[in-house]
Amino acid sequence: MLTDTFLQLVKKYSKDHELANNLWLEIFTKYSELKRHYHTIDHLEAIVIDLKEVKGKIDDWDTTLFAVFYHDIIYKASSKTNEGDSAKLARKRLAEIGYPTDKIEKCVDMILATKQHLPSEDSDTNYLLDADLAILGKNSDDYQKYSYQIREEYTIYADFMYNSGRKKALQHFLEMDAIYKTDHSLKKYDKQARINIKNELDNLNN
Repeated sequence: MLTDTFLQLVKKYSKDHELANNLWLEIFTKYSELKRHYHTIDHLEAIVIDLKEVKGKIDDWDTTLFAVFYHDIIYKASSKTNEGDSAKLARKRLAEIGYPTDKIEKCVDMILATKQHLPSEDSDTNYLLDADLAILGKNSDDYQKYSYQIREEYTIYADFMYNSGRKKALQHFLEMDAIYKTDHSLKKYDKQARINIKNELDNLNN
């Protein structure tokens, strides 16, 4: 599904089929790195599925899709510049297919917004951020699988270091007035997300 979605998207802006295939190969290869357990192709697919529910509310669907594909293309557990590095690569690749400059900059801004997940003045960005965090509000089994996969991505850190950082990140979400920025996700995920996060925090504190 994702392969066709991406190739059809690029096709709207470039007739260079070899370039389109190479861009997809790069995305697939990056998201298939052995050290990834959660930030994988499955994560991208889940986001696209979630966003399709609200497609009619998204102003710039193409830019939002490109932001999905590139938002975690660079991902290293030890790095604090993943979003910036991913945005930089997105800007370069989108320029190669002749994507409009203003839309490239919007895509870059959307990717950068995934670092802090703060409310945006741009509605499309809020839908992207909510879809990126949808896993927090899934059922408890899916959430436990996610938390396990995140831990696997951070195996370079000992438990005491990981637990400290993880608790800080989870507490950050709980302290938000609303974890989700759109009415759609707020109604669908917020209540369960808070239950899931509190349960994980309890486990980390035990």
